Amino acid sequence: MTIADRIQTILKTLQVHSDAQLLEGMARFGIKTIKAYGVSVPVLRKLACEIGKDHELAQKLWDTKVHEARLLATMVAEADKFTNKELERWLKGLDSWDVCDQACLNVFWKMPDVYNKALLWSSRDEEFIRRAGFALMAVLAVKDKEASDEKFIPFLRAVLLHADDDRNFVKKAVNWALRQVGKRNALLHSRAVSVARELKSAVEKPTRWIGADAMRELQSDAVKQRLNI
Repeated sequence: MTIADRIQTILKTLQVHSDAQLLEGMARFGIKTIKAYGVSVPVLRKLACEIGKDHELAQKLWDTKVHEARLLATMVAEADKFTNKELERWLKGLDSWDVCDQACLNVFWKMPDVYNKALLWSSRDEEFIRRAGFALMAVLAVKDKEASDEKFIPFLRAVLLHADDDRNFVKKAVNWALRQVGKRNALLHSRAVSVARELKSAVEKPTRWIGADAMRELQSDAVKQRLNI
């Protein structure tokens, strides 16, 4: 079977699993549904397991621009096989927060030089590329168990730098990064609380929201007990 035939088979499978109610729910949560079927993530993960890792297939799935095909692409792509051209094509193709976040969770965080990538993307102006930068920071704070604290300090500086971005999907990702870095350990918690306190007292409304929301979680009993502080 050619790769084109495989793509058509996968698209037909996605159509079989389409759910109109899920599609309506996606729209309510701000997900673009122009080229979407309404297929749940568990169904996509099961299909990804059946496919296995296949970087070439992932690129072709991404090129379809079908929402669920792109989600599936993030699950079967191979982080160490991305060319710069492929990665830039994916970044510029990001137009939905869930695809952005799944790409970070499933494949981007495993890439070489990922800490620099997170900082670089966070400094770009494109809404979903900037979101990807901060989403990647949040994912690394959770998944990269062996990383030193020093790797996360520049992330907090990036939070301070871009906390005034009032675009909803960026603002929420900045907040996510701040909270996850602050929940990593006691030292980073202290640094993140200081950042949150500074943001909370800012003039700009999005900045104040990020600081207040992050402070609420970071100062919660649950977080303090987990970090033994």
